[in-house]
Amino acid sequence: MAYLLMFVTLLHLITLAVLFIATMEKSWWVWSNTESSDLWYNCKFDNEKETWFCESSKETEWLQAVQVLMVFSVVFSCISLLVFLGQLFTMSKGGLFYLTGVCQAFAGLTTFTAALIYTLHNKEILEDTRELSLGQFGYCYILAWVCVPLLIWSGIMYIHLRKRE
Repeated sequence: MAYLLMFVTLLHLITLAVLFIATMEKSWWVWSNTESSDLWYNCKFDNEKETWFCESSKETEWLQAVQVLMVFSVVFSCISLLVFLGQLFTMSKGGLFYLTGVCQAFAGLTTFTAALIYTLHNKEILEDTRELSLGQFGYCYILAWVCVPLLIWSGIMYIHLRKRE
């Protein structure tokens, strides 16, 4: 059981790190190596100065929904980790980590919803930028989709995990 506990904790920390990267990095939509868009900025690389120039993304309702849901997923995953650590030291023997599992699964569902909205409404989200057919989804978008099953799976594992002495 100790190995399962270490595995679930490590999985939680990995998914939390990946969620931070998916939410904060600048690669949800990529047109080339020199132009990309994320949840917060549209960025272009200036070869002359060798720096990225970023401007705020146009605030559409769909983009705000994705932003809020991704931030909520990070918050729920952080809360889940803190609740788990609290339960680990205060819960009596034989107790189940229900609250931790529910928070973690809810983080997975909010990430799923955010990625699904971005998938279905990327034309509206990126409407005033370059031609969409020249671009593709970036690695942060893919990381968000990878987090969905990992978060839900770890949430289910937390729900089935019992505290032993």
